[in-house]
Amino acid sequence: MSKPALLLVVAAALIDVDGRVLICKRPAGKQLAGLWEFPGGKVEAGETPEACLIRELKEELDIDVKAACLAPFVFASHGYDSFHLLMPLYLLRRWDGVVRALEHEALAWVKPDKLADYPMPPADAPLVAWLRDLL
Repeated sequence: MSKPALLLVVAAALIDVDGRVLICKRPAGKQLAGLWEFPGGKVEAGETPEACLIRELKEELDIDVKAACLAPFVFASHGYDSFHLLMPLYLLRRWDGVVRALEHEALAWVKPDKLADYPMPPADAPLVAWLRDLL
């Protein structure tokens, strides 16, 4: 029996001055369309998680982030049918630029205790409790 491939994906919980967390709605036509997620993406070969997140946040939200502003927080480990996902989640309170949805259907700034009201992919959902309890 073969083992599923390990997929490393990195994500960020952007936190605004009011303590709200940014979540993004996956667009129609993409896997898990309509679900809400934390911004981020797949780490490419030779790329560090931090460099990936800086790149993805620019591509998805049009913001500039410095590596020193990314605070490692918690990670998710979830087995899907065809792969196993490992996803570190970073907290981010400082960035340059105005957050805009370049790749997502919608964005929402949500208080941590309301994140559970938004349907999320199985790997993202356990992170909600950490954010609710520790922010």
